[in-house]
Amino acid sequence: MLVLFGHPFSSFTQKALIALYADGTEFEYRSLDVENPEPFFADLKSYWPFGKFPVLLDDGKAVIETSCIIEHLQTHHRGPNAWIPDGELGRRVRFLDRFFDLYVMENMQKIATDPLRPEESRDAFGVDKARANLNTAYDWIEGQLGEPWAAGNAFTLADCAAAPSLFYADWVEPIGDALPKLAAYRARLLAHPAVARCVDEGRPYRHFFPLGAPDRD
Repeated sequence: MLVLFGHPFSSFTQKALIALYADGTEFEYRSLDVENPEPFFADLKSYWPFGKFPVLLDDGKAVIETSCIIEHLQTHHRGPNAWIPDGELGRRVRFLDRFFDLYVMENMQKIATDPLRPEESRDAFGVDKARANLNTAYDWIEGQLGEPWAAGNAFTLADCAAAPSLFYADWVEPIGDALPKLAAYRARLLAHPAVARCVDEGRPYRHFFPLGAPDRD
């Protein structure tokens, strides 16, 4: 039995869920109870002391980090999707996965979570830098995207990373009309059944978004 620790509004949880949902893989979802989080975190920390999620348990063994989780699923619980293809395409997919995690997701999170810090500890300089980095990432990926998905015809690990990254990034720094390929790609991602399911499952928690969730998507 597979077990996934996570939360429906968490971008990295959504990344893993997209792969699970798209493959139709059976698993137990241990979702954080926001009104009673302590038992969840105690259980989670027994497998991963940093208490970060998602964490996948496979027969009681913990698999950490989303890219590793999806690769583990492909290797040990393979479904209809080839998340990491062989050869040069697979290397491209791995690179794009890291790009969306490190240059889109991380900069988005820096902007979105800064208001949660005590006012005297907020990092306006860091937020401005993250916003500039995010726009650089937007500009770069506009000319790199495949069709219809990040690396071409197949929906891959790169798209699992891109979907929550771009979903939330556009909330903190709108992509805008100047980047039509990226905007169209985000729209295709949100229309994918597995992504749409994750977005819908996260809707009840939008009031937790620190900057205020926009009235769209």
